[in-house]
Amino acid sequence: MTARPLRSRLDFWTVVTGLVLVLLAILLILPILRVLMLSFVDADTGGFTFGNYVEAFTRNYYLNGFKNTLFVGVMGTLGASLLGIPLAFFTARFHVRGRTWISTLAILVLVAPPFIGAYAWIMMLGSNGFITNFFEALGISIPTIYGAHGIILVFTLKFFPFVFLMTQTALNAVSKSFEDAAENLGCTPWQRFRKITLPLVFPAISTGAIICFVLSIADFGTPAILGRGFRTLSTIAYAAYRSELGGLPTMAVTISIIMMAISMLALVAQRRILARRRYASSLTNLPVKVRLTGWRNVAMHLFCHGVVLIAMLPTIVVVYTSFLDTNGPVFTGGFGLESYRRILDDAPTAIANSFLFAFAAVVLITAVSALVSYVIVRRETAAAGSIDFLMMVPYLVPGVVMAIGFVTTFRSGSFNLIGTAGLLILIYFIRRLPYGVRSTTSSLRQIKPSLEEAAVNLGAPPLKAFLKVTIPLIVPGLVVGSLMSFITAINELSSTLIIYDSGTITMPVRIYLAVLDGEFGIAAALSTVLLLCTGVCVYAVFRFADNRDSAFV
Repeated sequence: MTARPLRSRLDFWTVVTGLVLVLLAILLILPILRVLMLSFVDADTGGFTFGNYVEAFTRNYYLNGFKNTLFVGVMGTLGASLLGIPLAFFTARFHVRGRTWISTLAILVLVAPPFIGAYAWIMMLGSNGFITNFFEALGISIPTIYGAHGIILVFTLKFFPFVFLMTQTALNAVSKSFEDAAENLGCTPWQRFRKITLPLVFPAISTGAIICFVLSIADFGTPAILGRGFRTLSTIAYAAYRSELGGLPTMAVTISIIMMAISMLALVAQRRILARRRYASSLTNLPVKVRLTGWRNVAMHLFCHGVVLIAMLPTIVVVYTSFLDTNGPVFTGGFGLESYRRILDDAPTAIANSFLFAFAAVVLITAVSALVSYVIVRRETAAAGSIDFLMMVPYLVPGVVMAIGFVTTFRSGSFNLIGTAGLLILIYFIRRLPYGVRSTTSSLRQIKPSLEEAAVNLGAPPLKAFLKVTIPLIVPGLVVGSLMSFITAINELSSTLIIYDSGTITMPVRIYLAVLDGEFGIAAALSTVLLLCTGVCVYAVFRFADNRDSAFV
């Protein structure tokens, strides 16, 4: 009598839900738990110990890295906010010429790899940078880009679009009635902005700021290239992992857990701050853009266009440098394609691997994100809620942490059958899966369940209804999510740097090694190839995003 109810419960989507949970348990939870457990292991005896954490919080080497990480994370986030909030306010409240151009450049800055920006600033403000040399020729000595100030500058210019785009969206939805009432009560424009507008959009600002902070403390490429003795937890974890090869990477995983804990504490703090107050505004009487005149209009346009142009400067420098003639690592003057010829001779494997691994990961992401999104949106169960929650975890876990977790988990025992290429594809897949899931989920929420229910009532099995009805309707969301996943996967550095070997080197790793070796021509050419791929994908995302509404008519 119990066989029939059991069979009815084990329908197609219940099985899919179970398989998704197993997949996340193996590729996400298990590596993180492995890292967590190793942090309590004594490297010499293999026994349980708190000594790794005691050393991490008492030894100056690790304490300085902890302080440095918080310093550049907080200051980079502050800098991004100081640029992003005014830029959002000006573009949302006033007529700014080239507003679409500003938003497009901001997004291009956002998706470009941060380590490319670090490398480009070396070309400009390094010991032999052209800006440094220009001022030295005038007898003026300026500080180089190396050190904490350089890292903060790169983080500020790299991550401000998060604050800008989220704040701009929130400002466009704020009711004008609140600001008009404050003005009628005698508030100055600054008081009105500080006491009324800013609190209303604080959730958006804090969300953008948290993203900036998490990405800043997790970033490896920028402090590794610009640090010059200024060490952060990400570079310390990588160095510890390399020094502990052949043994248990206990200190590397301990530092990794601390990095992850910082990210989670920042997220919890933001949630608690938002929970204490109510931030709400009716979507009526929306603001009307004002047209400024005189010097205020000029100053506003200079600020808006100046910010995005300065942020784009590293990209322009990289592309320009890639067309300079070189003789080995030395630039000889004039223009040519020598750097591109050299990458075809010296780095064909890196180029092929980058495309192959990213494409393979995106194929998996596209297939799995469609199933995961359906489970999250259509299955109102505790398991579906757990999956939805787990989709946030890859955002919070730094690449170094996931890479160490994958190595310690899948390069031992029965999992040792997975080769390096397989590991890279799987780590790209699990780290970028949330991009596909979030994009597809937003598309699926706009589709009425009655369309799928009609197909099932007409006799179609759940899988066939999903493939024939649901998939065609969510294609735009799948494509946008896949393109965003590809952009981030092909630019992945931190996790790749720990896992790769000579046969699986990728473009980001080759660029990083070229910068360390002073091969700036090769680095510029490979960076330009990466930027071109990123730009094409961003254009495709815009095209599909513009057509998404029509897809659901």
